[in-house]
Amino acid sequence: MSLLTLLPFIVLIGAMFLMTRSAKKKQQQAIDMRNQMQPGSGVRTIGGMYATVKEVSEDTVLLDAGPGVELLFAKNSIGAVLTDEEYNRIVHGIEHDLKADADVVPDDASSLTETDDSSDAAAASDDTPVDLGKKDAADADTADGAKADAQSKKSDGDSDAK
Repeated sequence: MSLLTLLPFIVLIGAMFLMTRSAKKKQQQAIDMRNQMQPGSGVRTIGGMYATVKEVSEDTVLLDAGPGVELLFAKNSIGAVLTDEEYNRIVHGIEHDLKADADVVPDDASSLTETDDSSDAAAASDDTPVDLGKKDAADADTADGAKADAQSKKSDGDSDAK
């Protein structure tokens, strides 16, 4: 057999090797993440439930999902171990203030309306009519007359050029 006939098989085997290698790498990262769990860590299960780790054993994890609610999960069912800031943000709605000087978006539009003197001046200037491109009746008549003149100047198809 020649090398040319074996080349597609070699490429296919190489691609399969690379794919399995990346899958094994992700699997190892998941195992390491699950081994980092400690009591008090916030976690998200693969089902989407957020809870706090209460106890970790070899194959299972005891989770505290709320006051008086303890659930026993397999370690494989833990989807992510969350940082304290992320867990508090998601579960308790506590935002960590990273930028104290950042602009705050208001919950309602009432705080967006300003009542200072500049807005009063703007309101006074709003009393003047705004031209929206509409023409009054006198301007419309002159515009219709101009259109009629332009159409009469057009040739009706009987031109001298042949």
